[in-house]
Amino acid sequence: MPSRADPAVSAEDRAIVERLDLRYQAAVARNDVRTMDEILAEDFALVSSTGRVYSKSDLLNEARSGQFQYDRQDDTDRTVRVWGDTAVVTALLWAKGREAGKPFAYRVWFSDTYARIDGTWRYVLGHASGRLAWPEDGASSGGSVGPR
Repeated sequence: MPSRADPAVSAEDRAIVERLDLRYQAAVARNDVRTMDEILAEDFALVSSTGRVYSKSDLLNEARSGQFQYDRQDDTDRTVRVWGDTAVVTALLWAKGREAGKPFAYRVWFSDTYARIDGTWRYVLGHASGRLAWPEDGASSGGSVGPR
């Protein structure tokens, strides 16, 4: 097994985790339950910007319901850090869409933690900052819209 200090392994793992996180974000935007289920660890937890804690089943049920329709669900300023079998993705998420027909728009910084479990990277923990102003109108939508 290569050393944790091996830069080639670290670069490869960073690339794998980055692609996986991008794939996960795209799955959320499409309410793609199958892909989300594949990537999320069984004991996954997300601490949202409102302080609510979501489990894997919470997120999968939300996606199944289709209550959130995203026009935009992407991120910028992405950084991926890897320490052995643990990786953290940090980025600024831009989300805009509708919840049950009502529009929302917000930005949050998030940190997604991945762990290599039995040789496969899984999304194990997510955490989001407080909501930031949406640049178009200078204010974010409030409330508990969406899991971030």
